[in-house]
Order: sequence, then C-alpha cells, then structure tokens
Amino acid sequence: MLERWICAREYARWSAKNRRVTHPFAWGIEHLGGDSARDDPRAFLTRYAAQALADSDRFFALTPAPWYKLAGDLLTFPSALESAFPENNIVFARLFPTRSHGRMVIVLPHWHADWESHVNVCRFLNRFGLSAVRLSLPYHDRRMPPGLERADYMVSPNIGLTLQASRQAVLDARRLVHWLRQQGYTKLAILGTSLGSSVAFVTLAHEPALRAGVFLHVSTYFGDVVRTGLTTAHVWAGLKGQVSADELRHFWAPISPYPYVDKLVGTGKRCLLVSGRYDPSFLPEFSRAFWTALRQQGVPYELLLLPCGHYTLGSFPFNYWAGFRCARFLRRTLA
Repeated sequence: MLERWICAREYARWSAKNRRVTHPFAWGIEHLGGDSARDDPRAFLTRYAAQALADSDRFFALTPAPWYKLAGDLLTFPSALESAFPENNIVFARLFPTRSHGRMVIVLPHWHADWESHVNVCRFLNRFGLSAVRLSLPYHDRRMPPGLERADYMVSPNIGLTLQASRQAVLDARRLVHWLRQQGYTKLAILGTSLGSSVAFVTLAHEPALRAGVFLHVSTYFGDVVRTGLTTAHVWAGLKGQVSADELRHFWAPISPYPYVDKLVGTGKRCLLVSGRYDPSFLPEFSRAFWTALRQQGVPYELLLLPCGHYTLGSFPFNYWAGFRCARFLRRTLA
C-alpha cells in the first residue's frame, strides 16, 4: 500500500516537470582533447576511460586556483577545468559560517538545482554547530550558459561533455577544500544529493582533507543510473541505439562512485548512505550493490534506508528524518 502511494507521488512529481528536452546524441570527444574529425570516437572514449580509471589521482589532481574572491558570503574562483562555455568557468560558493570549531560541510545540490536550493540544508547544519558552504555545480544557476532553462549540459547524450562536467565538479570541490583549509577549517566533510552525491563520493575518494561523506541517494555506475532511472529517461532516449549499456557504463566509469570504493580502504573516512526503498531513479538494486561493496571492502559506513522514493525524500516527514540523521552523523564524525 505504502509502495504504491510513494510510486504514484514519484511519477506525479516527475510528470509535473515538463520542460525536459532530449538533446541529440554526440560523442563529444572534443571536450576531452580528442579530434572529432580524425579520431575514432568509440575507440578514443574506450582508451580515455581506461586511462582515467588507471590513474584517477592524476585525472582528479588538485591545482589551487590562482585567485579566490570573497564578497560577503559569496566566494568565487576560476574552475580548474576550462569548458567551452565562459559562464560555466567561474565557480560560485555560498558560505554559511557559524561557531563550529573548524568544522565545515561542503554541500552539493541535486541536478537542476536553482540558486536557493539546499540553502535550508546549510542553515539546518548551522543549528548543529556546523559551518556549511553550498557549491554550485557546473552549468547550474549562475554558471548556466545563455539560452538554457535547465542544467542539461551536466548530464546529456553528449558523452564527452558529461564526462567533462562531472570531472570539473570534482576539481571545483577540491579547489574549494584548498581555500577552506587556508581559512582554518580543519574538520571537513562533504554532503551530496542525487547527482551531487555521485560527485561528492568521487571527491571524498580523492581529497585527503575530507574526513567523511553523506550521500543522499547512492548507486554504482553513472551510466546505469542514466539508462534505468526515471529522472534521466529523456537522456537515455538520446543515447539508446548509439551505445550499449556496457559501453556507457565504461565510458562514464571515471565519474562513477563504484570504481573508487577501494580508495577509501584504510583511510578512516566514514560514510552515511541515505536511500529510498522505492526509488525509481536510483534503483534499489544498484544502491544495495554499492553498500555491499563498502561492506566487503571494510569501509566504515552507516545506512539509512527510508520508505520513500527519489523526489519524496525531499518531502515531509522523510526530509526531517534524513536531515536529523545527517546532522548528528556529521557532528559526531567531525568532533
């Protein structure tokens, strides 16, 4: 009975968002340093993904920004990865400081989040003695190129552009960590929701200064979520028939959480996973596979499995349930 009610609400919320556009398929290797006029794009992406996975520390290497500008509570700095869209190459982060004794949580919103999204999350963390900073993802809010109504370039049927965007997000987060440490924040964690959860886990795996991560909605491979999820059905519509499921999983493996589980082994970093039992966007089978991998590798984690879906996690009472658990976890972990 509850599952049917949750599923009905999920589909109603999904149907109400009617501005989705299925963009045309593109290999997009020009966004990755390839020559689209000369290279075999399928072979190029196969090699590119394999090399990125084999040397992910280089792929996500930190290079501090040449400048950071703080005006009030707004921090800006140049992205470490320059895209073809100038508006996207300046990073925006909104600070929500409090008396936190060096504790800071980087908050990464969901796909298509607007400028005010997750601001309440940051203020909620303040109530628990945790400073917070909300980081805008590539192609979102103030980073959105003219002519777009949604952050479609972050996840699209353009394989290379999607790879570049998530890599850019991880590098932006690492540049933010560098600045925060310079400001005296020594107890750092990261919190991500949906797409932000994927970026957050990859960042946690590659940023030594982060102690813990909170992931609202978890899965294994980026490509599998896009192929099977309700939220990304229109993206898969542009990919279907152009690449196989196995190819897409491999091409987007460098921006997926699953390949980096082993990088947390022995680090002492802790994770809180929050999943919806009836999630039609991050399918439960993939969520289970992810936390099973953490357990098998001996990575410390806590799990909150709620009787909700993807969209409904943001609704009462599930949002309060998850919020209090996340705040308590972070306060304890960053003590």
